[in-house]
Amino acid sequence: MAKEEALKVEGVIAEILPDGRFRVKLENDHEIIAYTAGKMRKNRIRSIVGDRVHVEMTPYDLDKGRIVFREKTAPMPMNQRRFFRR
Repeated sequence: MAKEEALKVEGVIAEILPDGRFRVKLENDHEIIAYTAGKMRKNRIRSIVGDRVHVEMTPYDLDKGRIVFREKTAPMPMNQRRFFRR
């Protein structure tokens, strides 16, 4: 029997859960539990609530997934950043 291809979907991180897991709201308003892929952990790519991410899911279990990519967000303009003095 051939191995099934992984489904790739996009979503937004809705909540951070313990043990490196996240609740991700997909484009079709379905919520899943996802964990970060090994390459993201190795390169210390951090994810926070509100980040757009790409998730891989197996067709056998559509309630779990693996975050494989975090889209870059635009940096804040210099005039809107807050500067703190020590």
